[in-house]
Amino acid sequence: MTPSQIEQLPALARLIRYHCLTMTTWAGSGHPTSSLSAADLMTALLFGGTFRYDLDNPGHPNNDRLIFSKGHASPLFYALWAATGRITEEELNTYRQFGSRLQGHPTSAFPYADAATGSLGQGLGIGLGMAINARRLDRLPYRTYVLLGDSEMAEGSQWESIQLAAYNKLDNLIGILDVNRLGQRGETMLGHDIAAHARRIEAFGWETIQIDGHDFPQILDAFDRAARADRPVMIVARTVKGKGISFLEDADGWHGKALDEKQLEAALGELGPVDRNLTGAVPPPEDLRPATPDAAEAGPVAYEQGRMVATRAAYGNALRRLHPQHPQVVALDGEVSNSTGTATFAKADPQDFFEMFIAEQNMVEVATGLALRGKHPFVSTFAAFFSRAFDQIRMSQYSHASITFVGSHAGVSIGEDGPSQMGLEDIAMFRAILHATVLHPCDAVSTEKLTEAALGRAGIVYLRTLRQATPVIYGNDEVFPIGGCKILRQSEDDIATIVAAGATVHEALTAYAGLREAGLFVRVIDAYSIKPIDAATLRTAAEATGALITVEDHYPAGGLGEAVLAAVAPIRPVIVSVLAIRQIPMSGAGDHLRDFFGISARAIMREVENLADPSRTDLWKNREAG
Repeated sequence: MTPSQIEQLPALARLIRYHCLTMTTWAGSGHPTSSLSAADLMTALLFGGTFRYDLDNPGHPNNDRLIFSKGHASPLFYALWAATGRITEEELNTYRQFGSRLQGHPTSAFPYADAATGSLGQGLGIGLGMAINARRLDRLPYRTYVLLGDSEMAEGSQWESIQLAAYNKLDNLIGILDVNRLGQRGETMLGHDIAAHARRIEAFGWETIQIDGHDFPQILDAFDRAARADRPVMIVARTVKGKGISFLEDADGWHGKALDEKQLEAALGELGPVDRNLTGAVPPPEDLRPATPDAAEAGPVAYEQGRMVATRAAYGNALRRLHPQHPQVVALDGEVSNSTGTATFAKADPQDFFEMFIAEQNMVEVATGLALRGKHPFVSTFAAFFSRAFDQIRMSQYSHASITFVGSHAGVSIGEDGPSQMGLEDIAMFRAILHATVLHPCDAVSTEKLTEAALGRAGIVYLRTLRQATPVIYGNDEVFPIGGCKILRQSEDDIATIVAAGATVHEALTAYAGLREAGLFVRVIDAYSIKPIDAATLRTAAEATGALITVEDHYPAGGLGEAVLAAVAPIRPVIVSVLAIRQIPMSGAGDHLRDFFGISARAIMREVENLADPSRTDLWKNREAG
């Protein structure tokens, strides 16, 4: 970097502060003081010669990556790119307005935003995913820089990321911790004690560099040292919130508040002359690109009908089978790969398997980072444990990340392990995400076919698998389009339709056989696609049979039953009976628990006989006696 470029940094920082102040006043909201504290750090990073980026190609695979984990400092983020000449001042003045790319917190609507941020404590994990991608997958020399706020260091997800980065020896990951002392409602946990921050981070195996975050020579030296380190680096910078404006500096009560026009006039007077035509230079990266692996055709699905196979095992088989044809597939697991089925993939393709240990929040963040660098992550753990990472899952949709989540050990059917391990809220959780897809196969063939279907689906996909082995009921050539279902049994004499998914499909088939012996005929539907659900088929069944019985190994709120109710709502009249888990579960054998909680074949038969004739309560008793 030339001396003239170094001398230009204070002028660029003044311009960037000017934009942070004016755009927030124009918007009437925002976080100018949080932006001012980090303005010198980010000016030195982008225009100090360390950061390499093709400004005309934000998607260049060897660009350095920049993530604002403290996404509320978006005025600074946008002002930086304005100082490169890639945003006009006119566009800056659309900040936070309806339809603007410059939203209140960065999203993928803005092409220079590497990830959607703003829910604090997630940016470092996303950056970790990008750094892993550079080091282990694309084998490119780009670095990932993450701006962190001191308040968000209270988040446990930060420490998950910090320890995983050290474990993976990621010397291409650099955090910049903006220690400005003040949070939203007062002083942070450690205030301005940057040494305490450094000690904690060093304890996890990072190198730390303590600096004055407003001293350009110190900042430039820190970035130079970080680029030469042999492990992850955290630059711990002591800064002043509201830096550059006397009445804002280190002043409580200004978080998230824009200046009014009179205050802005005073602030700009203090800021001094600003060259609004000034632009900073960013050196380009080397024009390096990842090697493109050769794709090979995937092998066939091959299961014998009637064979007992756990769907979690079939999922692992599917990943291994599909990977040669889809080399962008990577698998992440939360230290339960021998239970979820991904151990099969890990053994076959260890270079594309990532052990995330028991750190589900970080696992989802890393998956988001990988997805944003062109990979398709399959993220696996017990269905129940995804609830720990719901915030990370919902945030990934705002980055437009395509990720398949696979939750095993669903429902009370897992048996003796008890309620802490039973996924009973997971369908509701994923159905709540706007454009998510929710799939629940019942056998090995449908699991393999739906795993493959997930690869062609953009956004969030949830695949629910089972602990117990279930019989293969489908032929290997059966197709399973997302949004479809399978009618397994039907006749002109059907008096009701049983709608099931996963384990309850087999209960429904057993109930069908028993009811047929008693002279009662029912339709049986495998609703393997819960979202989107096959509303047309369900409505046809409702009109033909007059009653639907949904059966699910899940709590009633947000589950299969509610999905079916919404689908058939336009049909009048129709009876919909929802069989679901309605009590707090307990340990026990899976078949006994399904019966006890009313989702077994026995329970289905009782429900059908009541629908057929409320006075006929002796049907099951007669069958038992016979």
